[in-house]
Amino acid sequence: MKDVKEQPTVSTLMPAMKNTEPPCWPGASWIGALDLPAELGGRIMLADSAGYRKARLLVRERTRPVAFVDIDIVDGCIDGDRLEQLLSTRKPVVGPVVPAVDPDRLPSITVVICTRNRTALLKTALASVLACDYPDFDVVVVDNASDDTATVEYVESLSEPRVQVRVEPVPGLAVARNTGIRAARGKVVAFTDDDVVVDRMWLRRLGEAFATDSSIGCVTGLVVSGELRTPAQSVFEKLVQKQAQWSSKLTRESFDIARPPPGNPLFPFQVGLYGTGANLALPRAVLKKLGGFDDGLGIGSPAGGGEDIDMFLRVITAGHRLVYEPAAIIWHRPHPDMSALENEVRTYALGLSAWMTKVACDRVLAPMALRRAWWAARRLQLLTPPPGVEGVDLPPGMRRKKVAGILRGPLALAKSRRQGRRARPLATNAHHHHPFTLPAQASMSRGVRLVLGLKTTV
Repeated sequence: MKDVKEQPTVSTLMPAMKNTEPPCWPGASWIGALDLPAELGGRIMLADSAGYRKARLLVRERTRPVAFVDIDIVDGCIDGDRLEQLLSTRKPVVGPVVPAVDPDRLPSITVVICTRNRTALLKTALASVLACDYPDFDVVVVDNASDDTATVEYVESLSEPRVQVRVEPVPGLAVARNTGIRAARGKVVAFTDDDVVVDRMWLRRLGEAFATDSSIGCVTGLVVSGELRTPAQSVFEKLVQKQAQWSSKLTRESFDIARPPPGNPLFPFQVGLYGTGANLALPRAVLKKLGGFDDGLGIGSPAGGGEDIDMFLRVITAGHRLVYEPAAIIWHRPHPDMSALENEVRTYALGLSAWMTKVACDRVLAPMALRRAWWAARRLQLLTPPPGVEGVDLPPGMRRKKVAGILRGPLALAKSRRQGRRARPLATNAHHHHPFTLPAQASMSRGVRLVLGLKTTV
């Protein structure tokens, strides 16, 4: 590698998220984005990089991601020539061409941000949303069972006509999201969390997807760790990369129940394919038709999670297309300490198990899921400890907590139902049919019914 000290500094890159504290271990990575075309020769300075020895860059071309690059940091800079060399060896991103969209065709969007006792984090997330390049959007902040009025007071102090705040006293992320849906004015409702920074083009990429195809019922996007300064954050990154594609996949993909992806025996139950609740958008009409998020799932409910993966499955089995659009980028700040990571692993396992219990109790989906039980058991990896990071000792109880969460899922869902948390809280009719019960089957194609495992007639 060339001596970077002898090369002129040609540019400065900013971190994806403001670093709250300096890195606390040698394996930490500075995180940022590089937009091509750019002059890559000489030194490239990295702002706020003190203490970091390496960097991870999300490289974008015309605002669309094309590569992740890991590179060494020397004296707060990276070597532009070395970066150019690394980029020259990358595999090209192959995927469908996204057509240009006339701004007049873009749908209005309401962004829902649910938060609880985290006003400081909310300020950063909300500021990034308001900086989005999009012609018609508004924001609903849902203050979910907070201990004080700090969030409400902050939002009201903004005097921003595009932002409104709603108080939801019943704890639960799904409950809060449904409150946001009720207050939404846009044709599309986009959801994100309070511990993120959204890319400036986030809403535009979501809106373009809906504008180009009316059959799309949900769009998700790339969620990248925006801070990797602690061992726990790096372990979280490894866990997510192993179990989900939405943190690293750079190719646009579409999912349709009538056209299962080849070589995927778990479809449509392999939820890591689709996305995550920190970055998803649905037409408001679809949300109302599906009855909203299941109040019995999600953080804050006894189930602790699962409301997003439940929605993905419901969207697909209702006959809508789900599109993963990696150009709709969000940067997420993982929990910095290992104890929080342990709890997150347990909560994820609990929510996953509660959702699986819901599927097992569904008279239409259960037979379909049963035929995939062997592959699902392998996916759970009950006997395999989560992957670590070099130089990091994983908590000895992490696997135990994961298994405990899985075993408690059925009881957690039962507790949610006893509390009156409904599966379709936004349903307009008291008596509703499953999308694939008899009244709806007559209009389905034979291919769709075969995929779902329903009886067909010749």
